[in-house]
Amino acid sequence: MAEPGSLGPSIWAASDGRAGNAAQIRAVMAALSERSRHAKLAHIRGENHRAGPMILSPRAPWTWLPADRWPFPRLALPKAQRTILQAPWPTLWIAAGRRTAAFTKAVRVWSGGKTLCVQILDPRVDPGHFDLVITPAHDGLEAPNVTTTIGSPAYFSDGAIAQARRDYAYVAGQHLQSAIVIVGGNSKTHRFTEQACLRLADQLRVVSADGWHLRITTSRRTPDFVTTRLRILAGEIGADIWSGPEDGPNPYLAWLLHSDAAIVTEDSANMLSDAAYHGLPVHMARLDGQSEKFDRLHGSLIDRGVARWFDGALERWTYPPLREAERVADAIVESLIRRDLA
Repeated sequence: MAEPGSLGPSIWAASDGRAGNAAQIRAVMAALSERSRHAKLAHIRGENHRAGPMILSPRAPWTWLPADRWPFPRLALPKAQRTILQAPWPTLWIAAGRRTAAFTKAVRVWSGGKTLCVQILDPRVDPGHFDLVITPAHDGLEAPNVTTTIGSPAYFSDGAIAQARRDYAYVAGQHLQSAIVIVGGNSKTHRFTEQACLRLADQLRVVSADGWHLRITTSRRTPDFVTTRLRILAGEIGADIWSGPEDGPNPYLAWLLHSDAAIVTEDSANMLSDAAYHGLPVHMARLDGQSEKFDRLHGSLIDRGVARWFDGALERWTYPPLREAERVADAIVESLIRRDLA
């Protein structure tokens, strides 16, 4: 995007630092930076562009309140972060997560309405406080300025894909049929219990015996005992596993590109959406726990033809890849163009 004072819109992006929220911000920013989209906006002059997303860390008692009731929102931030939110204001502000919503609302006011303010994920207040709200359909939020997505806005740039293909060229054609296994962990709604771990391990043994090569990757939320159990399993069945830097560079994107199917634990909209971005048949592995919101997420992926429940057998099917970050970026571009023409 633009440098300060140059042609092209300026962007500020913010998250509360939570990995899932930060990932959605990065995905939308990358989709906006795609050449054809940026070309549509090159005539718009922006100021004070920031190339990377910022992290905002509001504190109690502000975080106890809804985003539309924060008095003096700058004071909610640690002193070192308060100077971040100063004029000149950008063309576009994008933030993700409930704890950033008060700042999205405030920037809209502080900029005199000149900054297009976009909030990703349900802010849990009136959407009218924002110019555009991006929420997954399973949140059930409806308003004229709300754009809904199926799952999360995942995005992988052409450059990143090309680099992964070069760096991991040896992975292509390495096995007749392979599956990436994307393992999450404990969350507000799901628990990776011993029982869930044993069930998944038994299912993976069956899949391996059916002739599938498995590539297992864990996340920050994966309990240590699960990682240990899966590492032992990988040694027994000849699977690949990556659980951190000790296993070398992260092959996540390459494994997505060079796998024929995906097994993904049910607890993460982002992980499910990553596999769906590449059009992989997504097999959702059950953990313990449930929520109505995640039931709606799973249902939306099943209805779209993206996912099925994993029962220990892998199937192959096709569907149009889920490219929601690109659709979100297009909605933002259209809003910026309409504003510029007004």
